[in-house]
Amino acid sequence: MTHTYVITGGTTPDGVQTDVAIDANGSIAQLGQQLATDGAEVIDATGKIVLPGLVDLHTHLREPGNDDAETVETGTRAAAKGGFTAVHAMANSNPVADTAGVVEQVHRLGRASGWTDVYPVGAVTVGLKGEQLAEISAMHDSAAKVTMFSDDGMCVWDPVLMRRALEYVKSFDGFIAQHAQEPRLTEGAQMNESALSSELGLAGWPAVAEESIIARDVLLAQHVNSRVHICHVSTAGSVELIRWAKSQGINVTAEVTPHHLLLTEDYVKTYDPVYKVNPPLRKDSDVHALRQGLADGTIDTVGTDHAPHTAETKQCEWVVAAMGMTGLETALPVIQHTMIDTGLLDWHAVARVMSVNPARIYRHADQGQLTDTGSLVQGAVANLAIYDPSHTFVVNPAQHASKSANSPYKDMELSGQVTDVFYRGHRVVAEAELTTPYQHS
Repeated sequence: MTHTYVITGGTTPDGVQTDVAIDANGSIAQLGQQLATDGAEVIDATGKIVLPGLVDLHTHLREPGNDDAETVETGTRAAAKGGFTAVHAMANSNPVADTAGVVEQVHRLGRASGWTDVYPVGAVTVGLKGEQLAEISAMHDSAAKVTMFSDDGMCVWDPVLMRRALEYVKSFDGFIAQHAQEPRLTEGAQMNESALSSELGLAGWPAVAEESIIARDVLLAQHVNSRVHICHVSTAGSVELIRWAKSQGINVTAEVTPHHLLLTEDYVKTYDPVYKVNPPLRKDSDVHALRQGLADGTIDTVGTDHAPHTAETKQCEWVVAAMGMTGLETALPVIQHTMIDTGLLDWHAVARVMSVNPARIYRHADQGQLTDTGSLVQGAVANLAIYDPSHTFVVNPAQHASKSANSPYKDMELSGQVTDVFYRGHRVVAEAELTTPYQHS
């Protein structure tokens, strides 16, 4: 079969210099040395890493209803520029994605955008209110085929509802992604509870509010033999709880955000609301524990928790500012800075935590083989990203594809750049610029 593209000179995550040929069907036709390039467009990836397309289990695309901050179109453009070929859109839109109709709308918008795959995440409870289970089965049976359910932004605080939700999703091997925050311990919380929060006069968000929910939920998952995923882990105690749960054979997975791997509560001293996030930035010791947890496999994935906000809701007084940070376009450089440059991970491990593991958790699989997402093997759909780790730049949110500019890394110098992205064999990013979207049939 005629090759459409041949990527030459790049290094796979295993550290082997390998050419990659992509055929006209959008599949990886060959991997090897000095592949024939007759009739193909040749892309020189010398000095670059060829990664499987990144997969984000935790993205806020805001649409429907909050399209002044982000849309599926702008959010997936940002994702593509960051090297992602699949994102999972959280349910806290307006209306909430708690019915088959809303998740199908998000699914259709994703296909229409053509920059990445978009998998809607269904709400666990109606309106994210924590009072009544949402239409879980209907969302799974819909055209969107929802497998992941989360009230992210809110905690499923009622243990009876959480148990019932875990039992519902068990029937189709789905899972609940929990925003671990005991609401009664965090009323009015503005930042991490510590000596610094007292000094700054801001209400504290204690670590135990996260850890107590994780402890409860891993035991519930064990009790009903179901799957639970812990969103945006932020404390050292949470890492230890997840490590213990895994040692007991409990079916728990967990994610960490790039910002929790890099930033600490000390940034809050500026009172700049760009650093206001939920869960809050924690202490140096927590950052160290999170990095170690990701390195040793206790934490399974990196999830961006990309949370765009308008200038009106973010550039205001700290106490009334919205919580959240953008992160899709800076995720890989931050992971390079925190995990590669520190020697905690190699590129094989980065592919595992940013592609393979999130795809495995969502069950992007066909008879056990990851053929659509998270893999770089012959015969797989050509979802891949080419990354230049030597490129240095200063973060400028005004240049991002996201509709919002609330990046905590503004003016920070980082290394690394996604230069090319193939989504279903179509080159959606070329030389670090967006090209044209993939046209779904």
